Amino acid sequence: MKTIVPIMLTGVATFAVALIAGAASGNAASGFRNPVGLQLYSLRDQFAKDVPGTLDKVRDFGFKNIELAGTYGLAPEKFKQELDARGLRAVAGHFPFDRFRTDVDGIARDAKILGLEYVGCAWIDHQGPFNEKTCREASAVFNQAGAALAKQDLQFYYHTHGYEFQPHGKGTLFDLLMAETDPKFVSYQMDVFWIVHAGQDPVKLFKKFPRRWQLTHLKGMKDSTPTGLLTGHSEVTNDLPLGAGKIDYPPIFRAANQASVKWHFLEDESPSVEQQIPQSLQYLKTVKW
Repeated sequence: MKTIVPIMLTGVATFAVALIAGAASGNAASGFRNPVGLQLYSLRDQFAKDVPGTLDKVRDFGFKNIELAGTYGLAPEKFKQELDARGLRAVAGHFPFDRFRTDVDGIARDAKILGLEYVGCAWIDHQGPFNEKTCREASAVFNQAGAALAKQDLQFYYHTHGYEFQPHGKGTLFDLLMAETDPKFVSYQMDVFWIVHAGQDPVKLFKKFPRRWQLTHLKGMKDSTPTGLLTGHSEVTNDLPLGAGKIDYPPIFRAANQASVKWHFLEDESPSVEQQIPQSLQYLKTVKW
């Protein structure tokens, strides 16, 4: 085994290494320290009209890595062919909560076909305010699904939506969700927008639960967007490019890095998504943190 001697790099040399690493990993935001992909839900309206043409747009934006939220009417096998034809790699994907409860084997099969590493749930079905009973039931579903998926070399994750921060005891139901889910089988994706929307601090949550977070969703938030809400709902026009609006990202990036986050995914649900994605990528290429 060769001994590798660490080399200290500064200034231009550090930036050059970051650019090379970004290019080698297919990072759309070359120069950013961590892998960046696109959540395809950002282009849901475009996919509804033209799947191949929209995947062309994803490629032309510069993305190599993506996160799925369905396959837009195509069988997983066919969707994978379309991805391969454009050099796109599906790293992660969201599946409905009820499938984790009733069809985890089917999820694993689809995930394997699509080549996923991470298999996620983006919403816990509930009526009215999120409550303790629903939280505990979801925790049990996540533990069972996570253990089953791990046998297929797949990592389960839950994507935050903000409603999980209902008060509970001396903390919140999100604290309970973290406590009740097994770290070996259940990881988390921080959607920074929804954390701020719920009146929470992303930096503090990264520090409070290190190594539980493996993925993020990144998006900007309009200054006028109400926060402190536990609804998991907001007008899509409140989504802005990264670097615009009220979310200060550099300290969030530092905290995410310290928490061992593996993947960042841009998600932009706004009507101006095609104009805003390039702006977000440019921000990531130049932001200092």
